[in-house]
Amino acid sequence: MNQDIKDYIEKWIFRANEDFAVCQHLASVNIEQYSSTICFHAHQAVEKYLKAFLTYKGVDFPRTHDLDYLLAECSSVDNNSFNDIDLKELSEFGVIIRYPDDFFIPSHSETNYFVELTRHLKEVVERLICF
Repeated sequence: MNQDIKDYIEKWIFRANEDFAVCQHLASVNIEQYSSTICFHAHQAVEKYLKAFLTYKGVDFPRTHDLDYLLAECSSVDNNSFNDIDLKELSEFGVIIRYPDDFFIPSHSETNYFVELTRHLKEVVERLICF
């Protein structure tokens, strides 16, 4: 792996960690008030962790926010590491739900689930990416 690809992967991880930090902070401040924003940043973090892994494995992928597609691509490369991940409806928080006509407030338990899912996926990807 050349240095440019390594740097690119590190940037994916850096940005994913930023989004995850926002999730954690908002959840610790007031999970009920910020639930949809927490889920939005969980989506963003998960998307970037998955893209970091795919880049690490040399898998080309289109510009997409579709977590189900990205997870399926990751599973096709390493099913054992990704087969227990259930995204539920996290993809909905990427773009569509950000508009007023698709207004939805996730429950406390849904929000917690997505924060923990993000933590789990972070751990999986960081374990698999070895420089």
